[in-house]
Amino acid sequence: MKINICRKNNAFIALLTLTLALTLYFLIGLPFFAWSETYKWVDEKGTLHFADDLSNVPEKHRLNAEIQEGLRETPPGAGKGTPAPSSPPSHGQKAPEAAGFEVNLLRRHELLLAEVILNGTMKQFFIVDTGASFTLINRGVAKDLNIVVDENTPYLPMVTVSDVILTPLVTLKSVQVGNVQMENVDALIYSMPSGSAGLLGNSFLNKFRVVLDSINGKMTLFSMHGRPSPDRPGGYSREYWVGQFRFYQRNLSALRTLRARYEGRGGSSELTRVNNSIRFFEGQLDDLERKASFVEVPRNWRE
Repeated sequence: MKINICRKNNAFIALLTLTLALTLYFLIGLPFFAWSETYKWVDEKGTLHFADDLSNVPEKHRLNAEIQEGLRETPPGAGKGTPAPSSPPSHGQKAPEAAGFEVNLLRRHELLLAEVILNGTMKQFFIVDTGASFTLINRGVAKDLNIVVDENTPYLPMVTVSDVILTPLVTLKSVQVGNVQMENVDALIYSMPSGSAGLLGNSFLNKFRVVLDSINGKMTLFSMHGRPSPDRPGGYSREYWVGQFRFYQRNLSALRTLRARYEGRGGSSELTRVNNSIRFFEGQLDDLERKASFVEVPRNWRE
C-alpha cells in the first residue's frame, strides 16, 4: 500500500509506525497457523463455519459436519449436497481454483476496513492488513468480550518507537468476515493510536489467498488448501510448511533472547510472562511437529 505520509495526520502516522514495527519484529509475511483436523458445516443462514474440535460444532449440525484434513472452504449453500469429485487435471494443466468469498470493504483515507463479527456477538470494523502477522483487538473490545488476561496468558514482545513492550496474546472463539467464519483465531490485545477497534491480520487472513480491489472496495478470499499430494502434504505447499516452522522458531529465538535480558535484571513480572510465552510457543511447535509428521511433511521443510 503506497502512502503519502505528508498528507496524513498524526494518528495515521502513529498507525504507520506501529505497522512498520510489527513488520520488523514479527517477521511479517510468515503465516501463523497450526494444521489440524477441521470440521466444516453451513448453518441455517448459509454461513460457512470451521472448527478444530467436534465439541465446538453445534449438536444439531454434528451429523452433517464434514471432516477435513486442514482448511478447505466451499461457497455458502454447498452443504445442501455433496458435489461429485472432479477429475484430476491432465499433465501440465492447472487445477481450477475454487470460488472465492467476496467481502465488501469500507475506505477510510488510505485504509480499507472490513466488518467482522467477534465470538458470534460483537460487530466491529477492522483495518485490513495483509502484512500484519496477527489480528489485533483494542483493550476496550477485549473487555467487552470478557477476555481475561492473567498470569497464564502468553505475551509477545512488540517494538514501539521508544521501547519493547509485552503484548497479551489471546484466542478469539471465532472471527467472521462476510460468509466465512474461523474458529480459534489468535489475536494480540493492543490499543492502536488511530483508535480503531482492531486490525485483521494473518492469524485470520493467512488461510486464504487475498485479492484486494481498492477501487471497488472489495476483498476476495480464496482457500489456500489444495488436494493433498506428495508435494502438498496435508494439502499445503512447501512454502507454507516452511513458513509455519520458521514462524515458531524465530519467535522462540526472540523470546529466549528477551528472557536472557530480563534474567540479567533479576526477578520480574516481565520474566514470568516471557517464560510463560516460551512454554506456550514450545507447545505450539510440538503440536505442529506432530501434525507435520502425521501428513509426512519432509524433515528438511521443518528446519
